[in-house]
Amino acid sequence: MTAIQHRVSGLLRVLKTQGTAGVATAVAKRLVNRINEHVDLAAAELPVRPEDLADSSALPPATARTAGGRKLRIGWVCAPPSAGSGGHTTLFRMVEIAEQRGHECTLFLYDKNSDDVSRHEAVIREHWKNLKAGVHSATAGMAGMDAVVASSWGAAHVVAMRAPKTASRFYFIQDFEPYFYPRGALYSFAEDTYRFGFTNIALGEMIATRLRTEVGIEPDAVVPFGCDDVEYRLLPRDASASPRSGVVYYAKRNVDRRGYLLARLALEEFHGEHPDQEIHVVGDRISNWSIPVNNHGSLTPRDLNVLYNRTVAGLALSFTNISLVPEELMAAGNVPVMNDHEFSRAVLNAPHAIWAKPTPRAIARALSNAVTAPDIDGRARLLSAPGGRGWTTTAVLVSQTIEAVCADPGTSRPEAWVLEPHK
Repeated sequence: MTAIQHRVSGLLRVLKTQGTAGVATAVAKRLVNRINEHVDLAAAELPVRPEDLADSSALPPATARTAGGRKLRIGWVCAPPSAGSGGHTTLFRMVEIAEQRGHECTLFLYDKNSDDVSRHEAVIREHWKNLKAGVHSATAGMAGMDAVVASSWGAAHVVAMRAPKTASRFYFIQDFEPYFYPRGALYSFAEDTYRFGFTNIALGEMIATRLRTEVGIEPDAVVPFGCDDVEYRLLPRDASASPRSGVVYYAKRNVDRRGYLLARLALEEFHGEHPDQEIHVVGDRISNWSIPVNNHGSLTPRDLNVLYNRTVAGLALSFTNISLVPEELMAAGNVPVMNDHEFSRAVLNAPHAIWAKPTPRAIARALSNAVTAPDIDGRARLLSAPGGRGWTTTAVLVSQTIEAVCADPGTSRPEAWVLEPHK
């Protein structure tokens, strides 16, 4: 049998046992293997240009100048955003509060493939209309900044290599990003950023604990996770309104830490037990599921809030730091169903949320318990009770950290502010 005949025979066996989807997967794997022979995929996944990859053991000591007692010029370094990006939305909330406190803010976008960020600025102006900050390319320089804030591990490398030596350097850490990768080079490059000597501001206790246990450093500030309690809230219901029904899932197909495959299997099993409960999918549009779903695609926060208000439960999985979704669901009176893990519990203390083992059957059972519970409207009121979940406290603490360090960058850092998880 020739090599070609052998391959054809193998594909026919896959077709017989796994169908066309199995054949497509097999062909894709072979294509990836062929690409691997000629392309360094790890280098391709590196979020920075090779010349912008820093090394904590080779960085010169900081020489930041004092810049207290006046309006600060603060640069915020990030990757170009896409519409609906939760990480960018959180970062931009920090920027907005800094602007409200009188500071002059600039966004420095880092696109490793281009120095032209004009198309990215258009996205920002369309989807984050309250942001006044100027938008420039990080590769064009950050001269004149009193403070520069990294917002991801890639941005931290850029700040280490490109920020002015006279600027105080900060790292707003929204997740423990080494966990995005298997143990290897990318993991190490991400982990090394916490040793760059920046003022590390941890968003939530999960990150603070990981920095202590995995890296052996103490964060300089720990600020609380918040929730957009302006857009997400319990809407009034009159007596003629239809009762809450169905469940909603925020899909991120290519972000494995958000558990897409697990969610799909769980929802397919849930549908078998509750075919009367409509399944709504938002975020990424999905296809080839074995069950009917209502594909909404990307929705505005206002439309999401309406959907959350008319459904019973929301599936919100995360295997690193908790996502924004659980608290937004609760603000709308929708019960979040989450994978039970110490990372999420470190941030969210919610007695009316539902935690499940990360298996399809356990999650399907948790969703079933949510939609069959008595007094769903009463539980919705308990879930949405105000608990100080807004982002203002978080953003003010971030600004205060920047202000304190800039006022005295050479001799001291502020004591870490630590707030308890939401009750």
